[in-house]
Amino acid sequence: MTAAPNGQNKGLTKGLTGIVPILLTPFNDDGSIDYGSLRCEVDAMVRAGVHGIGIAIGSEIFKLTREERREMLRAVADQIEGRMPLIMNVSAPGTDVAVQLAEEAARAGATRLMIWPPDFFATGPDAVIQHLDRIATATNLPIVLQDVPQAPISPALALRIVEAVPLVDTIKVETQPTVSQVNAMVAAVGDRLAILGGAGGGTLVEEFRRGARGTMPFASQADDFMAVWRLLEAGDEAAAFSHLESRILPVSRLGFQSADLFYHIHKALLTRAKIFKAPHVRPPTVAPDAQTRVEIAAMVDRMVPGKQKQKELT
Repeated sequence: MTAAPNGQNKGLTKGLTGIVPILLTPFNDDGSIDYGSLRCEVDAMVRAGVHGIGIAIGSEIFKLTREERREMLRAVADQIEGRMPLIMNVSAPGTDVAVQLAEEAARAGATRLMIWPPDFFATGPDAVIQHLDRIATATNLPIVLQDVPQAPISPALALRIVEAVPLVDTIKVETQPTVSQVNAMVAAVGDRLAILGGAGGGTLVEEFRRGARGTMPFASQADDFMAVWRLLEAGDEAAAFSHLESRILPVSRLGFQSADLFYHIHKALLTRAKIFKAPHVRPPTVAPDAQTRVEIAAMVDRMVPGKQKQKELT
């Protein structure tokens, strides 16, 4: 990847950069994982030329059993055969649980871990650092910090973490507003961490201007995010913003209106593109109402034209 503008993160030599989509998990009618559709999704990521693949909240990971997590990760690892980084979210409120999940992920083929701080009880920075150090020591895998609203990571804490746990080399910024948080994070950590945007990638252009080195969007829009990224790297911010505004923001705008609607929308896109067989979201979920289903169908028609119409949303 090229260096960020204005010399920000100029000396960065490690960390995760570029467009690293989070896979959505396809489900069969009986609720089991549809591994045929998953394979098609990973093939689509490879064709798009993405810089890595993640399995995380966007994958409904919190609805998967430990066995399903391992099997899904192993299936993806076997398919990509080391051609790109493979990141697994192993966040958990307990250190022993997180260590166990991390060790299982390492054995199943993850090349990186993604973790947000324990969020069940506030524990303070020392406990967060100990938590991360235990995981790093157990697996020896590089770690992507996840700065999320339920467990925010301040720039000062990020700097303490990277100094104490050398395997932490990247942070995904998702606390709002992400643009100012990216700006503050770059100012605090400089070239010590690669900084990625999050929260759907809708402010990628603004984050890039402030030193972000990539983003982790939903896999359903990998081609569009790669198009924006290539334009940013070429220095054409106007074209990048135009593409983001016309192709990415309409999906984000609809997807973040309520509850977990974004799962239904992004799976509808993948179904319409003939990558998923069905747009099932594993329960519990809030099913779109009749008016929202009309809006999803109209958006999908615009974003994925010329394809056979998707199965009716359920």
